[in-house]
Amino acid sequence: MIPRILVTGSNGQLGTCIKDLDDNKFDIKYVSSSDLDITNNQEVESFFEQQKIDWCINCAAYTAVDKAESDYDSAFNVNVFGVKNLAEACRSYSVKLIHVSTDFVFDGEHNRPYKESDPTNPIGAYGKTKLKGEQEVSKALKEYFILRTSWLYSEHGGNFLKTMIRLSKDKTELGVVGDQIGTPTYAKDLAKTIFHIIANDISDYGVYHYSNNGVASWYDFAKAIFDINNTKIQINNISTAQFPTPAKRPHYSVLDKAKIETTLKLKTPYWRDSLIAAMQNIKNE
Repeated sequence: MIPRILVTGSNGQLGTCIKDLDDNKFDIKYVSSSDLDITNNQEVESFFEQQKIDWCINCAAYTAVDKAESDYDSAFNVNVFGVKNLAEACRSYSVKLIHVSTDFVFDGEHNRPYKESDPTNPIGAYGKTKLKGEQEVSKALKEYFILRTSWLYSEHGGNFLKTMIRLSKDKTELGVVGDQIGTPTYAKDLAKTIFHIIANDISDYGVYHYSNNGVASWYDFAKAIFDINNTKIQINNISTAQFPTPAKRPHYSVLDKAKIETTLKLKTPYWRDSLIAAMQNIKNE
């Protein structure tokens, strides 16, 4: 039987990447916040009752990291209440949940890649709400996947790759932070992993880390973008202190992928290879 799948937050960059890869092997219903308000418990309940779905992929999230500092209630509403509503509906209607989370659940004080079992300690409002959302999932369900990812970018929406390309069109010089370390992750690679879980009906439930492979700073990421694009621009390696933001960022947020690679028998692509593929797709568009 063809799995019936609900994708929430379908207009965001991950939701759009899932649409891009949809080859009609599954029966997928895509909903944005205007189609389904996940913060409204009754709306979620009645939606699940009517739709009869097998899997829910939750891509809906409040992701404005800096804005969350001054708009905590809105972030909490989507990232905690919304997730709680989905998780409880999944429990009531025997739906398996794939919930997307973030490296921001960690404080960034490590000097080795974070494992799923490492203690969480978010340092900002966004990370705190995402962690509370994870806790709502694990409290309500046994059949769930929480996929923590980092530095997500794609051809779609607003992200670091698109911003760098846009800025390079009218600037000859840019300062980019070089003392925050992580791994850029192509949203289409994450989307493929999600499809892999469903297609193989994997039942090794729990928390997993997924990003591309390798380690980079934002400066390294920007440099790679301009190198691949043959863009002549002066990039200056600046410190976090020189580029203050309302929200503190983890200084180190590399994720350990050993669990997902071993359990799901996956090889995570190297970040620069995926960046080349994404930029080729942008050119082709």
